[in-house]
Amino acid sequence: MTIRILIVDDEALLRMAFSTVLEAQPDMAPVGEAADGAQAVRLARELRPDVVLMDVRMPGTDGIEATRQIVALSPRSRVLILTTFDLDEYAFAGLDAGASGFLLKNTRPEELLGAIRSVAAGDAVVSPRVTRRLLERFRPHIPDGRTAEREERLGRLSAREREVLVQVGRGLSNAEIAAALHLAEATVKSHLGRILQKLELRDRIQAVVFAYESRLIHPA
Repeated sequence: MTIRILIVDDEALLRMAFSTVLEAQPDMAPVGEAADGAQAVRLARELRPDVVLMDVRMPGTDGIEATRQIVALSPRSRVLILTTFDLDEYAFAGLDAGASGFLLKNTRPEELLGAIRSVAAGDAVVSPRVTRRLLERFRPHIPDGRTAEREERLGRLSAREREVLVQVGRGLSNAEIAAALHLAEATVKSHLGRILQKLELRDRIQAVVFAYESRLIHPA
């Protein structure tokens, strides 16, 4: 299957560089380029890409708002945020807006390609540990505690599913959760799938965010 990719960045040279790397892959095809968030939303609606490589800081509609709109209008399009070290404060907002992960712009080509394939397959591309550290660093941006809506969603989980969610929020991998809770790794994966379904979450990253927002995990 060919992964159809929309490239979004206000720098033409970066768009060209990304496109060159992607075109060399037999399983990838750049289908469009956008220089700002508004154009990205329009092209995502028209082209229905599998993956959107999304810059954050752009004129007009920024990458965070564009991500929010794309996820709402085209749920099958997965957004991968591209950021730089001085823009890390936007990563939480991007994940909260529905992005499936984030990468630094100076990442190696092979890492970018692997991340795109993971996102296209429905996985998050940021390890739970990295996500946890990010959320801890920017905990002032995390909403205060539980709301009635979050309580209702938490009530849908079984006791075991809640235990698994806590471990996911702490940044443990499936294998580590299995060891901690004395379960088979396949069982943990099944629990996680049900958790995402019951909580109406897209992926593991959003599960970590939900655990923090619900104060199941308390940042140090």
